[in-house]
Amino acid sequence: MRQGMGRRLLVVTEVVAAVFLLLIALLTAANVMLRDFGGPSLPDWYDGSRMLQGIALFWGIALTTYYGSHICVDMLWEYLHQRGRRALDVLATSLTAAFLIPTAWMVWEKVASTGTQGTNDLRLPLVWFYAAAALGMTVAAVLCVARLALLARGHAPSMADAAALPEHEGRV
Repeated sequence: MRQGMGRRLLVVTEVVAAVFLLLIALLTAANVMLRDFGGPSLPDWYDGSRMLQGIALFWGIALTTYYGSHICVDMLWEYLHQRGRRALDVLATSLTAAFLIPTAWMVWEKVASTGTQGTNDLRLPLVWFYAAAALGMTVAAVLCVARLALLARGHAPSMADAAALPEHEGRV
């Protein structure tokens, strides 16, 4: 992945995942406050929060896959030498790619088959939510393949790389 384009994709992915997490929190908090004050529930808060959570998860998977920052147990990896660690990382990332690529395809199939389905209250088209999630899963597959290419060349991207991105300066 080209340096500048790759950095922009990573930053956009982080922002999209964060925005959808924020939307879930705001939607849930607003609904709870309305309920506590005896008001009606927000229309589609349940459907909306489920859809937003799916989108946030898929975009988050993209980041954790690229940086290799997901929860893992490295019992075998810790005892391997550098070459063995790299081989195990390549194998694990290859298996992850073998999962993410067909998953991205199937989520796009779901987008194509959604038709005119909508949410319960506001009848918002589900295709919008599914397309945002499918795009996140596609980014996850792309970043997984990018990680695999970097691993094959001897460089494993990590969260330390994320902190070194110039776009992160000045952000909280």
